[in-house]
Amino acid sequence: MNSALTIVVPVYNEAENLLRVEEALSDYIKIASVPTQILFVNDGSKDNSQELIETICNRQSAFHFIQFQANRGLSAAIKAGFDHTITDLVGYIDADLQTNPEDFNLLLEHIEEYDLVTGFRSNRKDSFVKNMSSKIANGIRRAFTHDGMDDTGCPLKIIKTEFAKRIPMFKGLHRFLPAMIMLQEGKTIQIPVRHYPRIAGEAKYGLWNRLLGPLADCFAYLWMKRKYINYKVSKSG
Repeated sequence: MNSALTIVVPVYNEAENLLRVEEALSDYIKIASVPTQILFVNDGSKDNSQELIETICNRQSAFHFIQFQANRGLSAAIKAGFDHTITDLVGYIDADLQTNPEDFNLLLEHIEEYDLVTGFRSNRKDSFVKNMSSKIANGIRRAFTHDGMDDTGCPLKIIKTEFAKRIPMFKGLHRFLPAMIMLQEGKTIQIPVRHYPRIAGEAKYGLWNRLLGPLADCFAYLWMKRKYINYKVSKSG
């Protein structure tokens, strides 16, 4: 595969995890199926995440960062990562490392045939309430989007950058990445990946974000679907 990958890592008050992230991702780069670089997106952290990010980037040539002036949320951080990616593939992983970077290689096995490859956490290591609320939210989302995805919240994805840059991202739309690729007539697939308990830092999303928020976002998606403009250029001169 003649490709390169940028892994976007949104960061919001994850100082307790960042050295683990550096170790895990630098280890992954050594075994990655394609040349890989890392892009931290600091979403207005109020702890010392930015200091750690800059230290990491100074000693790791494959690590880079952008910093927001203020907190704008996960969707904005992911969108900014897409916008600043110059490789032909873009990935995404959370800084809590509840997924394993090595599993990017599993996703990369399918990226030639598909335009988005997402993991799904077949054996989640979260609390009962978190698991059930996510399951309900995923069911509601599937009913609205018919995207066939079991776990769009899985923080392990790879997308062809040309498709990622065309996603009209707005707050909450990170839950609809497969559906937005499908609006572009792209092909998507989900692959089982490993999942681990959070061992440092705090989860940033409560019941509202996991259940009631996604329900409201479904109506935003339906509006977007009706208004979405899709075109392909056949010739230019």
